[in-house]
Amino acid sequence: MKPTSPNILFSLLLVFSILLTSCGSAAPTTAPASEPPAAPTDVPPPTIVPPTAVPPTPEPTVPANPTLILATTTSTQDSGLLDVLVPMFQEQTGFTVQTVAVGSGAAMTMGQEGNADVLLVHSPSAEKTFMDEGWGKDRALVMHNDFIIVGPADDPAKIKGTGPADAFRAIATTESPFVARADKSGTSTKELGIWAKTDVKPAETKPAWYLETGQGMGASLTIASEKGAYTLTDRATFLANKDSLQLEILVEGNKTLLNVYHVITVNPDKWPKVNYDGAMAFLNFMIAPATQEVIGQFGTDTYGQPLFFPDADKTDADLGL
Repeated sequence: MKPTSPNILFSLLLVFSILLTSCGSAAPTTAPASEPPAAPTDVPPPTIVPPTAVPPTPEPTVPANPTLILATTTSTQDSGLLDVLVPMFQEQTGFTVQTVAVGSGAAMTMGQEGNADVLLVHSPSAEKTFMDEGWGKDRALVMHNDFIIVGPADDPAKIKGTGPADAFRAIATTESPFVARADKSGTSTKELGIWAKTDVKPAETKPAWYLETGQGMGASLTIASEKGAYTLTDRATFLANKDSLQLEILVEGNKTLLNVYHVITVNPDKWPKVNYDGAMAFLNFMIAPATQEVIGQFGTDTYGQPLFFPDADKTDADLGL
């Protein structure tokens, strides 16, 4: 066999080397997948603000002595004012109110006997005596409205537009029926004060035309309507019952007919077992600005005028007492 030439051997090695290099350096036919673009570094991530939590209304702390006895006038009851204020007070303080609606005189008797914790009354002269004798500890001006004289539309005594004393004198002269509460209430006290300015004393002489009911204002108005009689009433109770009455306002607007209400706490020095804490809570509630605003608006939607006017920012002297 003829030996391989060196040139031929070199040529074979060169070809083989080229083939190896070509196989090892072959590039893929597809480009690698590109990476997603990086998020901008100068944009802050969104801030997630949780919804504002509304704290629940805290339940009022139950007082150590939760029962409060309120002795008040029939006018605050019959007008509907207490139906608004008492639930407000109970919800805010946790006290439970037992309301006894009587005349101012009877309410103060309850205080003197230790059978009430707090009073809401409208008989200023009697209230001053109550305080002077030590039965009350704290007294605060709350509100006022006014008294009016109402009667039948035909006005047999012709009192329309006169003054209170002149109206009463005309009623007596014509012997027109007149309904008197005769219950020692603030209204009864006011009525007797007007009679004292005349030369007539029907509460003493008991004439047939002078009808004593011994009842509250709402009931006395109903009787006056049924009898075609005149009577003295607070404006609030009259307006609250007007639709069921055959009576009209005949005398009003006289400054002597002002009807002022105070709240009084019963003196714990006289009656240690009274709920003085509850009484003070009620007093402070009645003179608080929010309550005074409610008092000033009460009746406006229904009657087109407020039934009471708030006075906690005034003094007795401001009202001529």
